Amino acid sequence: MEYGFVDCHCHISAREFEEDLEDVIQRTREAGVKTLVAVTEEAREFDRVLQLQERYPDLVAPCFGIHPLQGGEGPAQRSVKPQELDAALPQFFKHRERLVTIGEIGLDFTPWCAPTQQDRDGQMDVFVKQLNIAKELDLPVNVHSRSAAKVVIATMREQGVSRALLHNFAGKLAVALEGVKAGFLFSFPPAVCRNQQRDKLIKQIPLEHICLETDSPALGLDKHVRNEPCNIVLSCRYIADVKGYENKKRKLQLHHKEAPTLTCVMYEDSSFCLETEEDTALQEEDKNTGIVQNGAHNLTETLLT
Repeated sequence: MEYGFVDCHCHISAREFEEDLEDVIQRTREAGVKTLVAVTEEAREFDRVLQLQERYPDLVAPCFGIHPLQGGEGPAQRSVKPQELDAALPQFFKHRERLVTIGEIGLDFTPWCAPTQQDRDGQMDVFVKQLNIAKELDLPVNVHSRSAAKVVIATMREQGVSRALLHNFAGKLAVALEGVKAGFLFSFPPAVCRNQQRDKLIKQIPLEHICLETDSPALGLDKHVRNEPCNIVLSCRYIADVKGYENKKRKLQLHHKEAPTLTCVMYEDSSFCLETEEDTALQEEDKNTGIVQNGAHNLTETLLT
């Protein structure tokens, strides 16, 4: 039986990791992380994330996406322009066989980032085009939805998207439940441990619709300290505590189109382990060990490999 985590949304190609990447990867492996779903925000990151997959083929799962905000951090940050996606389009199709999802894409209607209707329209144009790319390539989407959760979920439903992860979700519960009805998944980074603001969301979203992420190097336990994929355990323990699973054992089956079924089991200490079909068959006699829940829309279909 193998223990492992999947960081379903991280920025391992970020410049913050360049100087000590080997140390970061070592800590990642030591923490039991088996897969890093490596999202991108700008086209200039595409080559970097592919290089990281070549360097760590058993760990890094590359994604291509154009984020709704461009220009880096701080006052230079602005809404994406449609031409920025247009210039990157050939790369999506050139490397389609290496991608596990389209992301990070979405909408960010934070007033200082998208002050005009033109800004919001530009974001929507880029978002919808990338949703269509995902459908054409038969890939899921990894989605940003700050100050736009209701519009993001409505747009994905209108566009016929059925496989989506809404990362670091902070929208209203009623909106989240609409996403649950659509089969979408939600993930939460270690930053949720800082306060209880999202406890209600975590409690009400069914476990089979929740995934783990770090969003590293951002959104760690301490906002002034670089976050790393090894901190995925913080998200796991906090979600388990909020849901009250300390004294229970629950199973969540997920599937990968090119691998045997794996079962993710949450134990009393809020740890996770992965079981293969063979492991599960050996335990078939004990039917009362947990509640098996089948996730119909498994994140990227590749998160547990």
